This record gives sequence, C-alpha cells and structure tokens, in this order.
Amino acid sequence: MKKTIIYAISALLFCSCSGFLDMTPTDRVSPKIIWGTTEKAEYNINYLYSYIWDLYSAPTVIGLTESLTDELKYTSYNYNAFCYIPSEMAYGGSVLTPSYVDSYMGYWGTLYAAIGRTNEALQNLQLYGAMSDEDKARLEGELKCLRGWMYFELIKRYKEVIIYEDIASITKDHALATEEEGWDQVEKDLRAAAAALPVPSASKGRLNQGTAWGFLSRAMLYAKRWDVVIEAADHVTELGYDLTTNYADAFKDGSKEAILQYYFSLSDGVTHSFNFYYTPGGDYSIQDQVGGGYAVPTQEMVESYELATGGFPDWTPWHKSGVTTTPPYAKLEPRFQATILYNGASWKGRTIEPYIGGTDGWATWKMEKEPKGRTVTGYYLRKLVDESYDINTSGSSQSFTFLRYAEVLLNKAEACVMSSTPDEATANAIIKKVRGRVGLPYTNKSGTALLEQIRQERKVELAYEGLRYWDLRRWELAATDYPAGLCNYQQHGFKIEKDGDNFIYSYVSVDEKDRDYPAKMYRFPLPESEVSNNKALGKQQPDVNWRTN
Repeated sequence: MKKTIIYAISALLFCSCSGFLDMTPTDRVSPKIIWGTTEKAEYNINYLYSYIWDLYSAPTVIGLTESLTDELKYTSYNYNAFCYIPSEMAYGGSVLTPSYVDSYMGYWGTLYAAIGRTNEALQNLQLYGAMSDEDKARLEGELKCLRGWMYFELIKRYKEVIIYEDIASITKDHALATEEEGWDQVEKDLRAAAAALPVPSASKGRLNQGTAWGFLSRAMLYAKRWDVVIEAADHVTELGYDLTTNYADAFKDGSKEAILQYYFSLSDGVTHSFNFYYTPGGDYSIQDQVGGGYAVPTQEMVESYELATGGFPDWTPWHKSGVTTTPPYAKLEPRFQATILYNGASWKGRTIEPYIGGTDGWATWKMEKEPKGRTVTGYYLRKLVDESYDINTSGSSQSFTFLRYAEVLLNKAEACVMSSTPDEATANAIIKKVRGRVGLPYTNKSGTALLEQIRQERKVELAYEGLRYWDLRRWELAATDYPAGLCNYQQHGFKIEKDGDNFIYSYVSVDEKDRDYPAKMYRFPLPESEVSNNKALGKQQPDVNWRTN
C-alpha cells in the first residue's frame, strides 16, 4: 500500500522520481512557463504542500496543543513559547484577549495567504496549463484537496469564515459565510479532489484519493455530517489501508496505515527539531549537553491507560507522598509502553532515571525556571521521538504520520453512534478491532456508554497526534469540569527520590492554579486587523466576551 509520502526541506519538499525538489521561489517566472508542463506545474504546487507540515508541526505558536489538555506539561517557567505561555493559556482568565489568542493560536492570515496562492494556482492551471487533460485534472484535484484542508483548519478555529472560491471573489470588504456554507465548501473541494486524484499506488508520493477521503472523514466530524464521515471512511477502507500488527509500527516509515506521512533525510539536510524538544534530558546530560524535556507527559495521561488485561488500576495509593510501592507501569497496555517513558523504562540501551540525581533528573515546577532537560512529572514522551537519534547531529529525521487509518476508523465509529439511524454494531466492531490490535478485551456497549468508550479510545490511541484539544472543543466538553472537560483541575506528576535500591514516589501538582477553559474559546476571535479593515464585518465574533465594538 502506497500512501502520501511528503518530503520536507526548509519549508517543505515532497517526493518525486528524482528525489528532493528545488524550492526556489517562482514568483518572478512567467505563468505560461510555470504551468507549461506537468513537471513545472507540480514544482509550483510543491510550496503549497508546506502549509500542511507547518500547521501540524506547530499547531500553535506556543507548542503542542496537548499542553492545553491533561496530556502534556511544558516544563520551563520562563515566559516563552514551549515554556510558561502554554500553562498561562490553559489557566484562561483575562489573558485570553482577541490579540493574545490571535498571536498564539490563530492562523487567519497564514491560511488566507495560502488560500490566495491556491486560488491563483487554480486559475493559472486553467489559463496556461498545457499538459494532458488527465494531468490537469489531477493537479486541480491536488489544489482542491489542499484548499479544502485549509478551509477546514480555518472553520474549526473560527466557525464563520470568508469563502474565496476563486480569484474574482477576493474583495477588500467581504462578509463571513455561515458555518454550514463553510462546511459545504470543504466537502465540495474534498469530494472533487477524491474524484480527480489517483489511487495511492499510482500517486508517486503526492496527494491521492486516500488523502482526500481521509481528510473528509476528519472534517465532517466537525461539521456533524455523520453520513459523509461514514462514506469517506468506507472509501479509505476500500483503498486497502489497514492497521499495523504492532501499534508502535504505525508511526514508522512505510506503515500500512499511514495515509499522510512526511519523510525527512539527514544526509540531505532535510530535518526537523522534534527530538531536541522532546527527547529525554538524560540523552543530553550523558554528553554534558543541555536539551530535551521541554514538555513531558502527565500523571493524568498515565492514568488514562488500562491494564494489559483490561480495566484500570487503582492509582489512589500513589496520590500522596512517600509511597515506596512501584507504580503498575509494567502491567499497563502496549499503547502506554509505546507512548510514555517512566522510571526504569528501557531506552537507548539504558534505563530512564527521572528522579532526583538521576541521569535524566527531576525538577520542581515553577521553583526551577529552567529544568534543562529534567522532567517535572517523572515522565518523558516516547511516541514520535526517535530512539536512534544522535544528539550530535544537526537535526532529526524521523518521519511523521499526520493522518492514519486508526483515526479514520474511530471517525467512522463516532459517526455511526451519532447518526440519525445509529449503527452501534459497526461502532462496537471498530472498537473491538482497534483494541484487539493491542490485545485488550472488549464488551459491546450502547448509547452514552458506547460514545464514552469511543472518546476514551481516541484519547489513548491517538495520544500526542494533535487531536485531543480539538476533539474536546468540537464535543463542547472543554468548558466543563475535569475529567470530562478542561476546567477546575491541575496536572500532576511524581517527584521521585532514590533510597538505595528503592524509590520513593510523591504525588505533586505541576500547576500553580486550577486550569480553565472559557466557553468563548469554542470560537476563536477574529484578528482585530480583520475587524478594523473589513467593513463588511463591523464587529467581533458573536460571543460578548470577544466583542470590542
């Protein structure tokens, strides 16, 4: 099974028969030349592919959105992105002004710049495209797939957005479309893309039918168009995608469940910095360097995992200080083992030492402004981090999977439950398949219990894949109390001390105050510049707490 394999360099490059492509800007070349051949047209579209990597590698300016949920804690108290600002945002309150949210969470300007370039490309393709009709249709499909994804990213943030379907529709003053009209545009673009794009095996690493249908299954969850989610998911299945036998293999190069996967190459200097931020701090301290551990998993996330035999362990004995009993890490299910590193876990031929004085070390949240690779929770991230990474290289080269079959299956399961004609049998079968991959038992459920099970599976199956925060928003649970939502709770971890051959675990908070998610954040505020300059708007988004005029 071939999937979309995109190669990145600087902004981004994707694969072709000849390897990495030159990303020299083409804005000084005649459109007739750029769009004169298939090869040159593909070259021009390459730049637009970069927006996918940009938005998924840095979904917010502050860092990973998991830090706004119960899954992840940024460790430094310095007032910077990837440090204290994620915590500040999670605390909510008066800091959440339109300008603050736009600065750290919004992508209005970036996405509209991308949409403008995509619309220009669509126009130039029709005006100057001299390639075969088959290639022209395919390239139009790529552009519409990208535009559909771009509008999805806008609508999931702002709900009501401006729709520019072509160059002619771009005006200075333009009213917002309704949310339904926005979703109509996304569905229209992604359906057109799916009809025009090749099957994965014939796509040569470019966007294909699987990408379009997979994106559609995700987008239509937000639109609550349940029948379309099911239809899109079924098309993905028909294309031959399947779950890997081993959960940890789902994120490796060439995974059979990867639908959209980005590749990198150390030898070509095509790298990223994920390992520098999230590898265990001990990898650096061993070589008298500082790095890693910028953000670490929380105890709340650890307690989201079941035992390998099914059911949840009782963690209350560890919710106090001075506990000498070893936590039940070794008994937890395979997805935990593949996702989180804990005290004593095996890593790079050594064991993780997240305790005071250990190789990886432990730091007190807030009291030590710069932990310098030490954990504040007793954990490190394993999933998505490269165990073979050499910290002396100039960058990281492990691939990233941004859309995979397990998500599509869970999208379908949710849609089956939420449909006007619920299909609980199919939803239960999907959950059984997903859990069966990691050997977990399952008993069929119904109604609310079934929906809660789907949400639980999404949390652990898709952990740290950039979906949890947005899931809680679209379910409109984020503004409710924890554990269902993101209000009135604090994140925790273990302070670990070594006493001879024994360890002492103390349950500690890694927040200075309770977290809060105001309901107004279900719809991000428009940038103030848009409100001021677009006379067709006249005012800020409807929530009274966002309005400034």
